[in-house]
Amino acid sequence: MAVLIIVNLISIILCYFVAKHRKAKILFWVLVSLIAGPLAIPFVFFSKPAV
Repeated sequence: MAVLIIVNLISIILCYFVAKHRKAKILFWVLVSLIAGPLAIPFVFFSKPAV
C-alpha cells in the first residue's frame, strides 16, 4: 500500500513540473495525475500551453 502511495506522489510531482515547464494548466494535470496516477505522465507531455 505504501508503495502505491509513493508512486502516486512521484507521478503528481512529475506532472506538476512537466506542466509548469510546458506552461500547461498545472492544477488540471495535478488532478489528472491524482486520479490516474502514473498513466497521466505520457499525456502531460502532449499538453498544449494554456492560453
